[in-house]
Amino acid sequence: MYHNPEVQMNAIFQRHSTREYSDKPVADNLIRDILKAAMCAPSAGNERPWHFIVVKDKAVLGRLSSAHRHALMIAHASVAILVCGDLGLEVKQGMWVQDCSAATENILIEVEELKLGAVWVGIYPREERVEYVRNVFSLPANIIPFSIVPIGYPAVETHAPERFEESRIHYEHW
Repeated sequence: MYHNPEVQMNAIFQRHSTREYSDKPVADNLIRDILKAAMCAPSAGNERPWHFIVVKDKAVLGRLSSAHRHALMIAHASVAILVCGDLGLEVKQGMWVQDCSAATENILIEVEELKLGAVWVGIYPREERVEYVRNVFSLPANIIPFSIVPIGYPAVETHAPERFEESRIHYEHW
């Protein structure tokens, strides 16, 4: 495949966490595009051990915002996507965590591409968070809530900081 150095993957470089949302709703077709992107994530052995719960109900968003102190913004999002791992689909032990991480990252990149805002709210592996979210949705034992991604139109304009750090790169040895 030809690589054009003048064409950059702007969604990756511009992606940043958004914690303040406007009241404008996110259209269902955009939510579907975000979920399609999530399901394009790489997966160990192509297991794809994920499920997604789309939440628009303000009462449920409010309950999710109580999952922990860093989840408060969920109450103000237009929609949130709960990414879950399904241990019943697991063949390669423990790889569901990496698979769900990749799906969550794809959600964040697609959100940026669509000029929306989002933030990764971690649930797994904190047991108290897992149990709280499990109870909100009455999840079966084999379904592990992994992350929540609140999504909406940003209320304020923010920009991604420069994240490239040459000092973190090592060639051939430490």
